[in-house]
Amino acid sequence: MPFSIFGLSEPILRALQASGYSEPTPIQAKVIPLVLEEHDVMARAQTGSGKSASFVLPVLELLSGRRGEGKAKIRVLVLTPTRELTLQVAQTFETMGAFLAKKPKVVSLIGGESIGDQLYRVQQGCDILVATAGRFLDVLRKKQMNLSNLEFFILDEADKMLNLGFAEELDLVLVAIPEKRRNLLFSATYPQKIRDIAAKITRNPVEVTIEEETPTVQSILQRVIEVNHENRGPLLRHLLNTEKWEQVLVFMANRRATDNIAMKFKKYGFSAQSFHGDLDQEERNYTLEQFKAKKIRILFATDIAARGLDIDGISCVVNFDLPRSPADYIHRIGRTARAGKSGIAVSFIDHDDMAHFALIEKRSGIRLEREQIAGFERKGEAPKKVKGPAPVKGKGKSKKDRAREKKAAEEAAKGR
Repeated sequence: MPFSIFGLSEPILRALQASGYSEPTPIQAKVIPLVLEEHDVMARAQTGSGKSASFVLPVLELLSGRRGEGKAKIRVLVLTPTRELTLQVAQTFETMGAFLAKKPKVVSLIGGESIGDQLYRVQQGCDILVATAGRFLDVLRKKQMNLSNLEFFILDEADKMLNLGFAEELDLVLVAIPEKRRNLLFSATYPQKIRDIAAKITRNPVEVTIEEETPTVQSILQRVIEVNHENRGPLLRHLLNTEKWEQVLVFMANRRATDNIAMKFKKYGFSAQSFHGDLDQEERNYTLEQFKAKKIRILFATDIAARGLDIDGISCVVNFDLPRSPADYIHRIGRTARAGKSGIAVSFIDHDDMAHFALIEKRSGIRLEREQIAGFERKGEAPKKVKGPAPVKGKGKSKKDRAREKKAAEEAAKGR
């Protein structure tokens, strides 16, 4: 099925061709016609499915026939959970609109950059505003942004935004934008909380789910290696020296661990760098460009890199620390095997991780064989769970007693 079947204009088809797109992905094939027909859409889209283009292309098509003379007005608002996804979506709008007679003016709002400069760019006129939710609200509170002409409100990676506390901020956004608008929501999962958000935004969306999508990418070879925690670093160095992995993305539990291990691997002569939310935006952009250009072989990252980053050529993803949830596992390993290529995902597990990884397997509908690497075998036994003594009824202090004691202590402290 070619993109021309949707009736897209020649400039947009030319941009698709110039970017190497030949035919739509399943999510694009379903969503593009719905947006062109101006339906509200609520789509379930896994990472790497091509969802950004599924809304960028039809929105550009509709806008190209409507833009009037004079200064550009904000007609599209896209909110995303991360700076990187914001910049990526903004770039997609610019790339796909490159050959339009009137190129859309796209402005991105992200943390880590001057809010004054960003607000100035908005006030100079823009058609499309792509923003992280937090920075958008920062700019919104300054009450110097006109949203009365908004036609499209788009939430990308809605489930990730929920984890960042967006549910509490949504009402502030909805009050600021026109009631009459088109709403497009994209999320990898749709738990009840996401559906509650969707109900606030739109009443009758067309729901889109790609049936052939599976929880795990079939072209990924998933390996589980049993190893003691203290041997994970040496094992990873061994694998990097013995396996033919060109570009490796390693997920860590927190920012400090990410910096520490990147520094250690540099000392061992590896081309490595860390990537996390504490880096300023210039450092984050530079690091990603270096990784994409293959000037960095190993990128140690927190879960900020699990979603939204479009990096082709990652040959292996390593879960140095396991993700918190099965959904995060899917998003992490989905960073490899992109653009139709195969990939490898390796997870390290110690005794303490066995139950958690078993839960990941169960929720993801997979069952993986455990393996051990000679010289790095997991040793010792799993710690036995010790059951604490059962509570004795009537022996503990009541809430009232504890409150009285706290009050007495506070009053005593005041009297000192």
